[in-house]
Amino acid sequence: MGDPYILMLVALAILAIVDLVVGVSNDAVNFLNSAIGSKAISIRNIMIIASVGVFFGAVSSSGMMEVARKGIFNPSMFMFQDVMYIFMAVMITDILLLDVFNSFGMPTSTTVSIVFELLGSAVVIALIKITQNDSESFSAIWDYINYNTATDIILGILLSVIVAFTVGAIVQYFSRLIYSFNFEKRPSYINAIFGGFALTSITYFIIIKGLKGTDFYDNLKGFLEGNTLQIIAISFLICSLASYLLTKIFKLNILTLIIGVGTFSLAMAFAGNDLVNFIGVPIAALNSYEAWNVSGVDPAAFSMGSLAKKVPSNIWLLLMAGAIMVITLWTSSKAKSVIETGINLSRQGEGHEKFQPNNVSRIVVRSAMVLNTGINYIIPLKVQDFINAKFEKPTIKLPKDKTYEMPAFDLVRASVNLIMASVLISIATSMKLPLSTTYVTFMVAMGTSLADRAWGRESAVYRVAGVLNVIGGWFLTAIVAFVAAGIVAYLINLNIAFIPILLIVVAFLITKNSIDHRKKTNEVKKKKFVERSELININGVIEESSDHISEVANRINKLYTHVVNDLANHDLNKLRKTDKHVEKLNDEVDNLKDNVFYFIKSLEESSVQASKFYISVLGYLQDASQSISYISRASFKHVNNNHKNLKKGQLKDLKEINNKLSDILTDVSAVFSERNFDSLDNILQQKSELLIDVSDSIEKQVSRIRGDETSPKNTTLYFSILLETKDLIKSLTSILETYEEFYLSTK
Repeated sequence: MGDPYILMLVALAILAIVDLVVGVSNDAVNFLNSAIGSKAISIRNIMIIASVGVFFGAVSSSGMMEVARKGIFNPSMFMFQDVMYIFMAVMITDILLLDVFNSFGMPTSTTVSIVFELLGSAVVIALIKITQNDSESFSAIWDYINYNTATDIILGILLSVIVAFTVGAIVQYFSRLIYSFNFEKRPSYINAIFGGFALTSITYFIIIKGLKGTDFYDNLKGFLEGNTLQIIAISFLICSLASYLLTKIFKLNILTLIIGVGTFSLAMAFAGNDLVNFIGVPIAALNSYEAWNVSGVDPAAFSMGSLAKKVPSNIWLLLMAGAIMVITLWTSSKAKSVIETGINLSRQGEGHEKFQPNNVSRIVVRSAMVLNTGINYIIPLKVQDFINAKFEKPTIKLPKDKTYEMPAFDLVRASVNLIMASVLISIATSMKLPLSTTYVTFMVAMGTSLADRAWGRESAVYRVAGVLNVIGGWFLTAIVAFVAAGIVAYLINLNIAFIPILLIVVAFLITKNSIDHRKKTNEVKKKKFVERSELININGVIEESSDHISEVANRINKLYTHVVNDLANHDLNKLRKTDKHVEKLNDEVDNLKDNVFYFIKSLEESSVQASKFYISVLGYLQDASQSISYISRASFKHVNNNHKNLKKGQLKDLKEINNKLSDILTDVSAVFSERNFDSLDNILQQKSELLIDVSDSIEKQVSRIRGDETSPKNTTLYFSILLETKDLIKSLTSILETYEEFYLSTK
């Protein structure tokens, strides 16, 4: 009887390792964002500090392991077989859920996911047991489930989102009034007081949050809990004095020290608090197996009341888990994507916006503008001028090839992010309130960025949309985790053979997501975004624009050929795929045009000719991409509406046009890829001949209409393709002529 459960334990161990990887990829954002965004410390040193914090946190996490065993359901109400099914369902669902979020670069809460997975799978198994027992009604579900825990966590989500955002915004606002953006020039006593407050908060956080629940804390419990205020006061005096000496005598930037200590403390808290989310369930399964294995009782009849007892965690398992977390921290590309999302939404400057605005974000921004107008009407002008002066950013003159090194936000905001996250998590822990480190750290960062006026008129609607998307994802996590884990638990209970099938599905989806994410990352690396700050001269303009033209010509060539062939075959699925690729090309070209401001600013010198040339080229590229977009959508719509196929004569003409256009586009791509601009005249001659062919095809269709043509829909589509093809050719002609003129002038 034991063999299947041993195999389940092996599977859970493997799933735990995978869960550690995907979990760290998601949660690294909690403790790395502030340090990386501020560039206060080198990336290498940040990772070392975080790695040490993770290791310390892993050792101190034993007290949190009780959550997986008895925090969500009453183990005495379940048999050994039941809890093994629950644990398998939880781990399978957790890995898939977190990996999906990681692939999209969206931070979510591993705490909420594991809790609602435990809740969902336990509810389903409990309902199955109730339906099989005639003496129990559905109201007995409350005997199986600790519903108070779930209620507390839901309230904790709402409370942490609101409080963290509000407190972060208020503290950042007053911190900026004290420090301004010229924090290097502040008197030493301000640094001393700020450093004392920050280091005291973070130190208290490490003791309360990091050590609580460990054997170390039991030795200190009586002393700490009886003298909290005295300890905080003495720590504040010592830290303030130390901060003053470090800044005054040793000339150390106290904000850099705060960021380093804060990063360590949050990394420690993450491992100490969230390690249970990744290995708590497998360890609980191991404890369950050990208790059942020596009993000799049938697995469906052995009660798991033993899980309610406190069981010390194996220190070696914790250290192994810590090692896996550290390795993932250094190697995960998905972690970088999630970190990028947090930094992108809180950065001080303008740039590429990851999220698109929606109606809710527009309403929020308009409401905030109206509220701001009302507040400004009440506040005296002199006070407004004083406040605005504190928020005025200094002009930092750097060589253009160095401006890309500017941080996303400054040391003051990074310090406030870490301080407030530490304080709020400490308070919640001392009050035994359920809290998500992800929710707190993310919302504090959003609140501080808002208060710091990082969300200006140019970016507010995008940033608000991003925050709403992330928050929506958090609540979606709870719902999906509950439902998905319940379904998986039902399938496993239905037949244990579903376990290997589900594991194969997990392996397939994880592999697929990893491959897709790697492809997406490589595509991003290949893109040559215009928002950059390195030096660009006239030759750089030629290089930049040549790459764009070569790439667009090559892709239009493939897309046009696909449309013609798919239309000939009346293949709806392929036309749909082609239309998606066309839409992607349009988005990329639009992105280039949207960011032309950054390109012009990065020119070596003010060159009206180069700027005008680049703008013209992008305009023609946009015209070309819009032409292929119209052709693709018209073709897809025609086939999707089940209209008649084009006639043989029409398809023959289109394929001939496609062949000649393909030759031209191939030559264009090669010329600009190889920078062989002397061949431009030959290509211009070919396009003139192709335009004549397109005009001839239009005349042929006119003749068909007067003769045997009977389908108005075919005529509409055919004319649309030919006319847009003419526009496409003209756009290419304009590009070539503009390029030839500019290239000759630069020579």
